[in-house]
Amino acid sequence: MKLKICLLGGTGFVGRSLARRLVGLGHEVRVITRRRERKKRGLLVLPTLQMVEGDVQNPTLLRQHFEGTDAVINVIGILNERGRKGKGFERVHVELPRKVVNVCREVGVRRLLHMSALHAAADAPSHYLRTKARGEEVVHSVEHAAFHVTSFRPSVIFGPQDSFINRFAQLLRVSPMFFPLACPNSRFQPVYIEDVVSAFVQSLDDHHTFGQRYDLCGPKVYTLQELVSYVAAQIGVRRKIIGLNDRLSKLQAACFEFVPGKPFSLDNYGSLQVDSVCEKGFPPIFGIEPSTLESVVPTYLLRRPARSDRYSSWRQLARRQ
Repeated sequence: MKLKICLLGGTGFVGRSLARRLVGLGHEVRVITRRRERKKRGLLVLPTLQMVEGDVQNPTLLRQHFEGTDAVINVIGILNERGRKGKGFERVHVELPRKVVNVCREVGVRRLLHMSALHAAADAPSHYLRTKARGEEVVHSVEHAAFHVTSFRPSVIFGPQDSFINRFAQLLRVSPMFFPLACPNSRFQPVYIEDVVSAFVQSLDDHHTFGQRYDLCGPKVYTLQELVSYVAAQIGVRRKIIGLNDRLSKLQAACFEFVPGKPFSLDNYGSLQVDSVCEKGFPPIFGIEPSTLESVVPTYLLRRPARSDRYSSWRQLARRQ
């Protein structure tokens, strides 16, 4: 069945892959973005995708574009905010989901897919994880016979143009012989972007997923130091990776808060105190054998990026987007 879908966050890393997959399946996709012509390469040419400009925090705009849609997908999220009080996280991870579900119910949208975060919890040690938990509760609290919600909690997501593997590759290339790494023993279970997208797509019309919350992880657990060492080997640079103790890790986070782009923050440090790993494997309901990091990363990390891609990456690193 072909659906009309409104996708929030459709120009981000996850959103772009999701938009391409949905269009490939014949669905009509509407993406709301603040700047229609900026960084939308590859989306504007998709045949059944409509890009509209506007502020997703505006309920009137949401009402206008949710009207007549079969489903809404929200994958908007931030990893850092201006300041340290959590107001930015609250606005994006809690206030926006509340507006989304309210408008969905007003105009009769019956299906919502929502992006949360692995180990989001009310007592988590970071604004990021705490607000993700509150947003998740907001959307699930309105689940009823005419409105069905499914949320997803991925570990760190990897794939072409990701901001994790590629970010470390950029930093390693410009670092001197020594690379001080905060929280080196933090553990991750990275999951491939296309596996995440498959879970979203399969859930759209599967009633077995209604009301469910799914942890999404790849097949293998790594420490952060293991991941960074792997990236260094893949790009062919020799760096002495020095794992910092807890005190120095926190100090690095405090200092990096004042670096343009805020590449590492005290809130990030807090999130790293919780291992981003799953207790169980990839949810069996999706029938997916998750891809390994080693089978995917070499296909994009070893390619020499085009000059425009390199400039785009550096702008992203400096937050001059």
